[in-house]
Amino acid sequence: MKLTRKMVLSRAKASELESVRKLNCWGSRLTDISICRSLPSIEVITLSVNSISSLEPMSHCLTLSELYVRKNSISSLGELFYLKGLPRLKVLWLAENPCCGPNPRHYRMTVLRNLPGLHKLDNQTVTEEELSQALIEGEEITAAPARQASDHSHPELSCELSTVDSSADTESDLLRDSMEKTNKIREQLGMRPLPRDRFSSFTSRASVSNRKKREETTRGGH
Repeated sequence: MKLTRKMVLSRAKASELESVRKLNCWGSRLTDISICRSLPSIEVITLSVNSISSLEPMSHCLTLSELYVRKNSISSLGELFYLKGLPRLKVLWLAENPCCGPNPRHYRMTVLRNLPGLHKLDNQTVTEEELSQALIEGEEITAAPARQASDHSHPELSCELSTVDSSADTESDLLRDSMEKTNKIREQLGMRPLPRDRFSSFTSRASVSNRKKREETTRGGH
């Protein structure tokens, strides 16, 4: 479900997006929160217990100080990249997301290394000692997570075409080698070598045959 302008204004009891400072959409089955890019004054967002997979829209919320996204579908700690540019962010609740992984220590250290300005993470106060340890144990995130390729691409088709192209090269090489060996034997027997144009006709027939294979593969892929 997409978080809409109407929903935001209704929940926040506001008349315009620019004036929204607090937003609570806990347990609203949300998957799309792109509207958050249009909340320049937002300070507290509660989006726990939804199906959100990306924090990218939050990168536009420069006044955000508290973010609650517990129990969502955030699969990569790389999503923290979008929060690194939020100077006022002090409270983050990210627990119970797939990105937390099986190692709670590594998870916490990585979050704190990338967001050292946090005062509280997952309802636990952040200590100076933890921040120091995070510089050693945490993993630094320097780039946004990679997105999946478009559904319109055809990797299987590309693979088939490359296979056909490589087979065409192989076939030409085999014909060339066979022709050269044949001519060497003919010379040893005192016979005249086969002319080059004969070889050209062989290779042109092979290329035509392989072109047909490529065309058939292309038609079959659509």
